[in-house]
Amino acid sequence: MSELPPPPATRRLGASDIAVSPIAWGMWRLAEKGRTAGDAAKLVHAALDAGITLLDTADIYGFDGSGGFGDAEALLGEVLAAEPSLRGRMVLATKGGILPPLPYDQSPDYLRKAIEDSLRRLQVDSVDLWQIHRPDILAHPEEVARVLDDAVASGKVRALGVSNFTQAQIAALQHFLGQKLVSTQPEISPLRITCFENGELDQAMMMGLTPMAWSPLGGGRLAAPETARDKAVAAALDAVAGAQEVSRSVAAYSWLMAHPAGIIPIIGSQTPARIAEAADARKVRWTRKDWYAVLVAARGERLP
Repeated sequence: MSELPPPPATRRLGASDIAVSPIAWGMWRLAEKGRTAGDAAKLVHAALDAGITLLDTADIYGFDGSGGFGDAEALLGEVLAAEPSLRGRMVLATKGGILPPLPYDQSPDYLRKAIEDSLRRLQVDSVDLWQIHRPDILAHPEEVARVLDDAVASGKVRALGVSNFTQAQIAALQHFLGQKLVSTQPEISPLRITCFENGELDQAMMMGLTPMAWSPLGGGRLAAPETARDKAVAAALDAVAGAQEVSRSVAAYSWLMAHPAGIIPIIGSQTPARIAEAADARKVRWTRKDWYAVLVAARGERLP
């Protein structure tokens, strides 16, 4: 049986000229208690040395409910300040627009401040991709678009994206933007497959958006499945993982990458060996039969 096309060595973020690896490394747990800049630098090197060039963070990462807002960005900023040459090896992405306890704020004044604050913490002049982390229902997309277009025009941001937006919210913001969106970041995993059938990925392909999948391992449930459905999905992944001598996690990443929308899984591991291992996902090959076996297990019922 013929195999699905392998992922390319690099992908473009939307219609931009920004080339990225087909896998990303996410930093939501980078600022764990006790982690030093030296520790963080080892993780950054592990990703870059494995060919993972897209590094994704957010201003809310590291927030513990009281203090610590911006801790993950600040820690990465220390790494970049100590080794300035690392900046040229990565595509740096961050997010903003969540402001506890409001919880969301995309008013023009706050958006401008959020972008400036991220640049200051990261100790850089610009980021490659800036994303609205979650939509603010009280923000008019035209006002949001004006701030984002200004950020691109000023050179502070190269490209724009969104995270956790509905299809209608994406379309509304895109309508008002001069500098069009290049990415969308929904939750996608073999255990969360709604985007395959509800139109999210179809819209991404239609609009030329690169999907970046957060929580591609189902929040860790694939590592220790408990429900019958989770165990069935794990077994379908294991059939391919075992045959191709990779871990279940790697098989899960590669399953997402086989989709024609060009899904980029964001791996969340904070262990150098696991980060490096994720790069093996580029080597895994899927047949339609095996790919659909995972989907059927996730659906819990046969395809119509």
